[in-house]
Amino acid sequence: MKNAMMTEYWKPIFDSMHNGVVVVGLDGKVLQLNASAQKLLQVHDGEWEGVHITSIIPNTKLHQVGESGLSTIGEKMEIQGRMCMVNRTPLYRGDEVVGAIGVIQDISEMEHYISLLKQLDSIVEFSTDGIYVVDRYGKTLMVNTAYEQITGFTRQELVGRHMADLTEEGYFDQSVSLLVLEQKKQISLIQKINRKKEVIVTGNPVFDSDGHISMVVTSVRDITQLNEMKQELNKAKSFSQIQNHRYTLMFDGQEHSIVFRGDKMRRIYEQIRQIAPFPTSIMISGPSGAGKEVIANLIHHMSDRKDQPFIKVNCAAIPEALLESELFGYEAGAFTGAQKEGRIGLLELADKGTILLDEIGEMPLPLQVKLLRVLQEKQVQRIGSSKVRKLDIRILSATNRDLRERIQAGQFREDLYYRLLVVELQIPPLSERPEDVAALIDHFFQYYCKAYRIDKQLSEETRHLLNGYHWPGNVRELRNLIENLIVSVPSTVIETHHLPRHIYESGLPDNLSSLKARLEEFEKRAVREALEKHGSIRKAALALGLDHSTLVKKMKRWNP
Repeated sequence: MKNAMMTEYWKPIFDSMHNGVVVVGLDGKVLQLNASAQKLLQVHDGEWEGVHITSIIPNTKLHQVGESGLSTIGEKMEIQGRMCMVNRTPLYRGDEVVGAIGVIQDISEMEHYISLLKQLDSIVEFSTDGIYVVDRYGKTLMVNTAYEQITGFTRQELVGRHMADLTEEGYFDQSVSLLVLEQKKQISLIQKINRKKEVIVTGNPVFDSDGHISMVVTSVRDITQLNEMKQELNKAKSFSQIQNHRYTLMFDGQEHSIVFRGDKMRRIYEQIRQIAPFPTSIMISGPSGAGKEVIANLIHHMSDRKDQPFIKVNCAAIPEALLESELFGYEAGAFTGAQKEGRIGLLELADKGTILLDEIGEMPLPLQVKLLRVLQEKQVQRIGSSKVRKLDIRILSATNRDLRERIQAGQFREDLYYRLLVVELQIPPLSERPEDVAALIDHFFQYYCKAYRIDKQLSEETRHLLNGYHWPGNVRELRNLIENLIVSVPSTVIETHHLPRHIYESGLPDNLSSLKARLEEFEKRAVREALEKHGSIRKAALALGLDHSTLVKKMKRWNP
């Protein structure tokens, strides 16, 4: 009576269990199956009582547990075509083993989902696009291999980190994930990785059943190479007929203006404004580096031809044997080595626009005759062709030579000289216009700081020394020096000892003519450089091979 009551009490509990439960005796015969087990094993009441467990589950080891008294936990096995997780434990009555209990959990669906997750993980891992996932709080959950390859970052340094912290540390210039969490919508933008590589990122919000963002999945595609290819394509289109970089078709927009403060360049600028609108031939003369090409750029830009081709040819840079074919072009088969399809010449390319013949004084005499004919007849004839092509070009020429002397020497044609010299612009060397130096220094300093995104300053002593230098290399020397100082000096303030030695020494007072005075000035410079490099007097003294006290005394003597 008592056992019946117990059975009646436990059976509903037993049958309500989700997992299947099987009870066997020491003889391996089934004593009890709950409803879940019957459904899983596909047996009904009356079909299992007293039946040996192996008749229902052929591959079971449950009957062995009663004999050994040992439990087995978490064993996977296939039952009735489904993957199951099985736990087996001995059944005790007091201290005596009287059988075994098996708990069976159907994990087929779980295995299916695990398999799907592994497949998805493989798809994500082998995607050529980078994948970056953050949770609803902005913390990194995962990145794939492609992301590591694109960015150079490893998942170990990213996973678990908050996007705001990573952005602040310079991993990215901005976070699309944080923007998605804020705006709750898909967002795409261009992101700069590690301040160098450009990628396009698209952040996609993943919403839960309550409509809240549970995570953000971002796809990342490297467009650095794409941008480079685009730039190369644009460059190739612009230079499709122009080879070997001996001449250029386009120019930097920064070159359209000239920088000056004095009256000499102001008069030249006013003259350019006056003559630029007319198709007049102009000769620009002046020493190397004075800015003749900048003047030519400005003339073209201020003319009504500014939207037409502007081709620059360096007559000294092209071998004499090639200069004629480059300028005039040639027909197919015109000479050995000619391109099969022939080639358009630079003069034709400049039609309706402007051509600059730089270093015109170096042009060979036979070619000067042909150029003179082009100027007189306004037409050109390719090598190997009988066809004459009309030309509408403006010719600018530039030289650092005295062409009158070359005429006297028989190296330049006088008739060509006067054809080119309708208007002459003489650009003075920088040493003759010192009032422009300060303006040029400021212009190039600001330009390169902005171009390279560097924040630096010139000390007053350095500025004073540069203003007083005679600049034999003219504007080109000044420009190159400023660029050099901005990119090569590690400190934010550029001091006099950072300058090249010949410029630094040019500013030394005349009373430093004695060897002792010059040695002391050199010693000061060496100490400044050591202090800047090592950051402390003690370390600087060690690097210079001096006692700390000796260096302190020297510094006190120099700066009482």
